[in-house]
Amino acid sequence: MSNEEIQILITEAAPGAVFEKSGPYNAAVIQPEFLYAVMLKLRNEPEADFDYLFCETCVDFLTYIDVVYHLESRKYKNQFVIKARLTDRVNPSIRTVSDIWRTAEYHEREAFDFFGVKFEHHPDMRRIFLEDEWMKGYPLRKDYDDPINIVSL
Repeated sequence: MSNEEIQILITEAAPGAVFEKSGPYNAAVIQPEFLYAVMLKLRNEPEADFDYLFCETCVDFLTYIDVVYHLESRKYKNQFVIKARLTDRVNPSIRTVSDIWRTAEYHEREAFDFFGVKFEHHPDMRRIFLEDEWMKGYPLRKDYDDPINIVSL
């Protein structure tokens, strides 16, 4: 499947998707409400067959948080990045994709731990690295106040 065909597939499920080149990857920025439909389509369409989620993380831009998914079709040797933009920094949440790719389970727990993003319908949404009693805030957010001032902007 060509990059243009993948873009058409994504646009069918996420009207208004914006396409960009993200480093070595072709990427789509979509609204979070379209994420699950896009991911199901990319995983289940035989011509796409993105069967491997090899990375899922977040990027904090101070005014919004992108949840970033790196997908690969091992059969067709294609890679594509999906970015879902979360504008609610107080209570950021998005639908889990762990029922589509099991690898998302741990990636999403890490994003929850360090960025505070909650993944709706996740089977085990709890901290994975930090203690349950972790102090206030999320250490990988740019607005995180580090009490011992290891890093400052």
